[in-house]
Amino acid sequence: MRHNNKINHLGRTHSHREAMLSNMAVSLIKHKRIFTTLAKAKELRKYVEPLITKGKEDTTHSRRIVFKNLRDKYAVTELFNDISQKIGERPGGYTRIIKTGNRLGDNASMCFIELVDYNDLMLKDKKAPEKSKTRRSRRKSDIASAAVKTEAPKASAPTKKEVVETPPVEKLPDPSPEAEEPVVEAPAGSTIEEGESSVSEEAPGTEEETK
Repeated sequence: MRHNNKINHLGRTHSHREAMLSNMAVSLIKHKRIFTTLAKAKELRKYVEPLITKGKEDTTHSRRIVFKNLRDKYAVTELFNDISQKIGERPGGYTRIIKTGNRLGDNASMCFIELVDYNDLMLKDKKAPEKSKTRRSRRKSDIASAAVKTEAPKASAPTKKEVVETPPVEKLPDPSPEAEEPVVEAPAGSTIEEGESSVSEEAPGTEEETK
């Protein structure tokens, strides 16, 4: 009877089960992702995550405990040198299980198990949460941006206007329809009656006739 027994033996003896989980943990540390059944992946997660937590504290004691479980010095070196640096700020949950469907033949559920910090595609999809802006803050930002735009042309240095010199234009006399007649002043003491011209023109032969 298996009352209150939550351990999944995976159909293997204790020694076989421990050896299998140790080999799977070494493969996960080296390759960062492995393909296995869902039941084995769930048991591997319980087995490998405490070892990764031990890798954060790089001491001789921690290295000996991890090596006792893994029995692979290259995996221990990579865990303490590379993986521990990348997951140093994560407080747990170092692995991710992604279901891929059922296997042909025995219809067993299959999945990927991977280290979270080594999946670049999943890390790129995550975006920093945007801060919610209130209506008041938007109005203040709009007013500030408008004030900056109005002050910008004032702060700019004045530009010199280009002065183009035009050649002087000669003034031409206004053409009049009739030429003005010269005005002759009359001698003193003489009076000019109305209707008489100021200068009387005599014919050239009149003087000789009078003589």
